[in-house]
Amino acid sequence: MRLVFVSGLSGSGKSVALNMLEDLDFYCVDNIPAALLKPFISHTIQSNDSVYRRTAVGLDARNTAAEIATVPTLIDELKRSGIACELIYLVANDEELLRRFAETRRKHPLSRNGESLREAIALERELLEPIINAADLTIDTSRIGVHDLRELMRRRVENRQHARMSIQFESFGFKHGIPGDADFVFDARTLPNPYWDAALRGLTGRDADVARFLERHDAVARLIGDIESFIEGRIPEYQGSNRRYLTVAVGCTGGRHRSVYIVERLATRFAAKYNNVTARHSSLPGSEVFLPSATSTASK
Repeated sequence: MRLVFVSGLSGSGKSVALNMLEDLDFYCVDNIPAALLKPFISHTIQSNDSVYRRTAVGLDARNTAAEIATVPTLIDELKRSGIACELIYLVANDEELLRRFAETRRKHPLSRNGESLREAIALERELLEPIINAADLTIDTSRIGVHDLRELMRRRVENRQHARMSIQFESFGFKHGIPGDADFVFDARTLPNPYWDAALRGLTGRDADVARFLERHDAVARLIGDIESFIEGRIPEYQGSNRRYLTVAVGCTGGRHRSVYIVERLATRFAAKYNNVTARHSSLPGSEVFLPSATSTASK
């Protein structure tokens, strides 16, 4: 049995994520009271019906604080019992959440006692803090559209093989903000910047001319090597603590040249040794790349 919990802030895309899992043949239940999780899971485990072989459960802040606080302990118990269980948490920044609620004109579920929308969002973040601290995978949807989120769920969750780690390298621009889902963040802004070459300004780190520019500078290769060594050293630690997802973000000023080039190189190197490696460029719409699984036994 595989059990996936999906939680996160209202407006962050939980319904989209659950719908994608349903399309992938997960049996999905949304907004189940946290107090009913144990009996529901017991039923799915004891049932011989194959429909429960892959189950996804949506959790949100429409539970009491005491009920929410029990979720991490339950998930830990399930993992220790040998059930393939993971918690996915979706977030977005306040401005994006405010924009989404304004567009849909929906009422926030925690706007019960006259709280403003911003106050309700802050309250929800506080209530869900125990869950985000226990999350196996956090996805920041601030700059992700519906279709990109569906594809991201498919590539990171569905394609992850049992007991194998999913590794994502993500480029971003500091001027747009640091991704809220990164486990590690590296800064490439000290490197020579192709942006100041008029012939390269309109290109990206995926273009050959930009690559040639960056490859002329030893500092670029050194940074790539340093990040590679650091992440290689962390992977056994993550695996030892049963963490199945690792997200590494590399940023430059605009997120179009240096960080893109570095992420492409890192993803290619790690894909040669590990399964389920992805590269995503948050400032280049539609440019997420799925790299083939490695044939090396290093990933085992």
